[in-house]
This record gives sequence, C-alpha cells and structure tokens, in this order.
Amino acid sequence: MRAVEVSKTLQIPEDVEVTLEGKKVTVKGVKGTLTRDFSYAPIKLELNDKTIRVWAEWPRKKEAALVGTIYSHIQNMITGVRKGFTYKLKIVFSHFPISVKVKDKEVLIENFTGERNPRKAKIIGDVKIKVQSEDIIIQGINLEDVSQTAANIEQATKVKNKDPRVFLDGIYVYERSEGMEE
Repeated sequence: MRAVEVSKTLQIPEDVEVTLEGKKVTVKGVKGTLTRDFSYAPIKLELNDKTIRVWAEWPRKKEAALVGTIYSHIQNMITGVRKGFTYKLKIVFSHFPISVKVKDKEVLIENFTGERNPRKAKIIGDVKIKVQSEDIIIQGINLEDVSQTAANIEQATKVKNKDPRVFLDGIYVYERSEGMEE
C-alpha cells in the first residue's frame, strides 16, 4: 500500500538566503553561493518564509526515497555556504618518499613506489588544496566536489598487482569535517 504523501521540511537559518525557481534551488551564505537543479526528480519543492518543503504525492518506493535524498542535498548546500567542508588526507610511504604538487586543476603525485611518471588526480569544481608536509587539506563549499576530489586522490595511489598487506603506501582520507580554516 502506497502512502498518500511523503514530506520533509527543512528550517532555513537566519544567515542563509534560499531562492527557488521551479525546481532550481539557489542557496546564498557567508562562504558563497550554490545552485542545484532538481528538475529530473518527480517531487515537488515549496519555499515558505524560513522553511523549504520537499514532498511527493502518492509516491512509489524510489520517489519516496528521492524526497529524503533531495532534502539531504539541500541541507548539505546550506551547511556548505555557512561553514564549508574539509577533508584531510595523510601521505603514507615506507621506502620511496612521495611528493605531492598542485598544478592547475590536477594533483601530481611523484615518486609513488619509485615510479618515474607522476600519477595524476583531477580536481573537481572550486576546491582549495593545501599540501602541508605529510597532510593534504581539501576545502570547499560543495560537499560533492570536495569528497570527489579526495576520492580521486585516494584512487590515484591505489596499489595494483602487489600484496596490499605489505605495500601500504598511498594517500588516505583520515578526517572529514564541517568548517573551513581560513
């Protein structure tokens, strides 16, 4: 039996401005502006004074799940423009010292397990990367961009055709947090 309606309401903080054009949500805050288009989803969005409501009428299972997903996306957008997101990665090596450099929209990982050619990881979106000795700090207001950039760096240093219990070299995420250090 299907539910008549699945609904979630999100409170908008005082320091955030949300605008809605059809299913295009724009969130403005202290750190910047994020825009996302939800026109692909068979759900409805409604903006009141200080709340935004996401709902579906007579939803199937996937449509009901989409209500929660889009609610979470909007919540992440609000958190991003208020505080931002930070991922910290640790550079781990046992024999060959790994050097990491940021060049344009790529992260170059040199001397990984003694390889001559640098491994490359793509930087997604408007993300700031700092390399501090054995740490890489990735910061931005869009959670998807920050986490995908961290995943790209981690995947670039994946060890293939060797025993993973012995060859632990790589770059690994060790901390995820809300907020950005200036």
